[in-house]
Amino acid sequence: MRVLVVEDYEPVRSAVVQALTEEGYAVDSADNGRDGLWHAKSGEYDAIVLDILLPHVNGIEILQSLRSNNNHVPVLLLTALDEVDQRIKGLDEGADDYLVKPFAIAELMARVRALVRRRFGDGTSIIEVGELRIDTSARLVHHKDKPIELTAREYGLLELLARRRGKVVTREEVWKSLYDFGAESSSNVVDVYIGYLRKKLDPPEGPSMIQTRRGMGYVLTGRID
Repeated sequence: MRVLVVEDYEPVRSAVVQALTEEGYAVDSADNGRDGLWHAKSGEYDAIVLDILLPHVNGIEILQSLRSNNNHVPVLLLTALDEVDQRIKGLDEGADDYLVKPFAIAELMARVRALVRRRFGDGTSIIEVGELRIDTSARLVHHKDKPIELTAREYGLLELLARRRGKVVTREEVWKSLYDFGAESSSNVVDVYIGYLRKKLDPPEGPSMIQTRRGMGYVLTGRID
């Protein structure tokens, strides 16, 4: 999953970026509205955490620009306690949720997860693909009731494949889910992480749950044929 954080106050921005990164999200960030708007229009995000009061271009203007261009990425507004009118305007302009500063990082993470679930049409935090069970709130994975230990990045990749279960996820989409905008591309990093997941999910012998579609990408089938 890929998230954009636009927040001019460095301590808040760093804390949010760190929390998202530790949970396996690929995170881009900006400290002003002009750069934030550029990222929002140039990249493909599963959610945007957006402060309202920003230098150059404010959060409401960013939101208006996105919605006027039919960009329906979920947006979580960060607001000060006394910005009631701004919160109302933000919701009217198409924001999906808001959080009042100061806030608990744990609550922000829960709200981001909820936005991502709605984006993919999942009404529950549990994703089941065959005998694979993923709890997106607790970030726990079980296969045939056996817990599977994953790194944050492995989990992020598996959740992406699971939310698109039965559909091809391209190598570019896999890359974008693993690394932020400034990361340098590597020709085999996608294969490496797909390989990590296969080793942890699949039996020693036999076909994999993650099938390769040559020239296209990968499909999580949830079954071993």
